[in-house]
Amino acid sequence: MLTLLNLLSAVALLIWGTHIVRTGILRVYGSNLRHVIGQNMSRRWLAFIAGIMVTAMVQSSNATAMLVTSFVGQGLMALTPALATMLGADVGTALMARVLTLDLSWLSPLLIFLGVIFFLSRKQTRVGQMGRVGIGLGLIILALQLIVEAAAPITHAQGVKVIFASLTGDILLDALVGALFAMISYSSLAAVLLTATLAGAAVISLPVAIGLVIGANIGSGVLAFLSTSMQNSAGRQVALGSLLYKLIGLVLIIPVLDPLVGWLDGLDFSPQETVIGFHLLYNTVRCLVLLPSVGPMAKLCAWLLPERPETNGTAKPRHLDPTALATPSLALANAARETLRIGDLIENMLEAMLDVLRGAQTAVTQDVRRMSDDVEALCSAIKLYMAQMPREDLSEQDSRRWAEIIELAINLKLASDLIERMLRKVQQQKTSQRRSFSDVGLEELAGLHSHLIANLRLGLSVFLSADRESARQLLREKRRFRAQERRMAHAHVSRLQRKVVQSLETSSLHLELIADMRRLNSLFCGSAYVVLETAEIGALAVDEISDITHSP
Repeated sequence: MLTLLNLLSAVALLIWGTHIVRTGILRVYGSNLRHVIGQNMSRRWLAFIAGIMVTAMVQSSNATAMLVTSFVGQGLMALTPALATMLGADVGTALMARVLTLDLSWLSPLLIFLGVIFFLSRKQTRVGQMGRVGIGLGLIILALQLIVEAAAPITHAQGVKVIFASLTGDILLDALVGALFAMISYSSLAAVLLTATLAGAAVISLPVAIGLVIGANIGSGVLAFLSTSMQNSAGRQVALGSLLYKLIGLVLIIPVLDPLVGWLDGLDFSPQETVIGFHLLYNTVRCLVLLPSVGPMAKLCAWLLPERPETNGTAKPRHLDPTALATPSLALANAARETLRIGDLIENMLEAMLDVLRGAQTAVTQDVRRMSDDVEALCSAIKLYMAQMPREDLSEQDSRRWAEIIELAINLKLASDLIERMLRKVQQQKTSQRRSFSDVGLEELAGLHSHLIANLRLGLSVFLSADRESARQLLREKRRFRAQERRMAHAHVSRLQRKVVQSLETSSLHLELIADMRRLNSLFCGSAYVVLETAEIGALAVDEISDITHSP
C-alpha cells in the first residue's frame, strides 16, 4: 500500500511541477506566446512549428490547447491553423518527454535551490517568475526519478503481473488501458513513463507497451476535449479535431503494428529507451502525415459541432475565457476587449438619443432598453471575471491595469444608466407635454452630442493604447467641451430674455440635458488620468477642481 502511495504522490508531483512551469512561463511570456499563436498564420507549417515551440516552453500540450481553443473561441484564430498548431503541440510534448527522461538527476536539486531563492526574494518580478519555472523543472525531473523508483517494486508484485498478463497485445484493449492511465494521472507523460518502466521490468511485452503509449495520447486528447466543455462550439471544435487525429493515428498503425514491433526489437536499445523513442517517432510521423488534412478536418469538426444561435436576448461575454485566469496578462487582455465591447454599446445608445432629440423616434425603443440590459450584463460579467484573478500574484503594472479596467467598466455602466434617464426625459417632454426644442437649441444640443461621441471614442482609444499624448489630447477636449457647454447655457439664457416660446417651454429640460452631457463627458474622459504620470497630477487636480466649481 505504501509503495502504491509513493507512486501516486510521484505522479502528483509531476503534474504539480508541470503546472508551476506552465504558470511561470505564461506569466512572463504570456503576451508573446499569445502573439506567436494568435497571429494570422496562413501557412500551416508556421502554425505547426509554433505549436512545437510553445509546447516545449510551457511543458504541456494541454496549456497550448488552452491558448488555441481560447483564440478560436474568441474569433482571433481560424480553425484550420489551430488544428495545425495542435498537431505541433503533440510533437512538442513527445520531444520534451524524450529530453526529460535523460539522466538529469544532477540538475534537479540545482534548479530547485536557485528557483526558491529567486522566487522568494523577487516574487513579483520577471526574475522571480523565472525562479518559479526553475522550481517546476526541478520538480518534474525529481518526480520522474521517483516514479521510476516507486514503480520498480510494483512491477515485481505477483498481482500486478497477473493484471498485465491479461494484456496480450490486442491493440484496441491496450489503447483503452493506456487512455485510462493518462486520464487517471492527468498526464500522458506520466502514463508513457510508467509504460516504459513496466516494459523495462519485463512485466509487459513491446506490443503491449506500444498500445499503451498510443492510448496515452488518446487519453490526453479526451482530457483536452472535456476541459473545453465550457467553451463555445468554435473552441470545442479544436479539441475535437485533435482527438480525432489521435484516433486516426490508432487506425493507421494497426496494419503495420507487427512489422513495426519486429523492427523495434531488432534495435540495440533497452526496453525503456525503445518505448520513449517510439513515442517521439509515432507522434512525429503521425502529425507530419496528417498535417495536409487540416482543411478537411476543420470542415468536419464544424459540421459535427455547429455554432448554435443565441436564443437569449441578453448579451453574453465573448472574450472572458475562464481558462486564462491563471495567466494575468491574458486575462487582462480578455477583460479589456470585453470592456471595449461595452463602449460600442454606449456609442449605439448615444446615436439613438440623437434620433430621439431630432424627433426621428418618439419613444425610448425596445432596442435601447435591450442595449442598457446588455451593458449591465457585460459589466457584471467583467467584475466577476476580474474578481477571480489571483491579485496577490499580479505585478504592479498588472495591478494598475486591473484597476483601470474595473473603473472604466463601472463608468460605462453609469453612462448607460444616465443615457437611459436622458431618453426618458426627452420622451416625456415630446409625448406627454407635446413640447419641442427651438431649432437653434436643437442644433446646439446636436453639436454637443457630436463632441460627446468623439470624446467617447478618444477615451476608449486612450484606454486601449495608454498613449500619453492621446491622454493629454483627451483632457484638452474635455476642457473644450466644458467651455462649449457653458457657451450653450449662456446662449439659452439669452433666448429666454428674448422670450422665445420654445426655449421657455423646454428650458428646464435643455439645461438638464447639458448638465447630463457634462457628466457623461467626465465619465468618458476618466481613462486619461490613469495614463498620465505623477508629474502631471497637479495640473490634473486643478482640472478636477475646475470641474467641480463649474458644476450646476
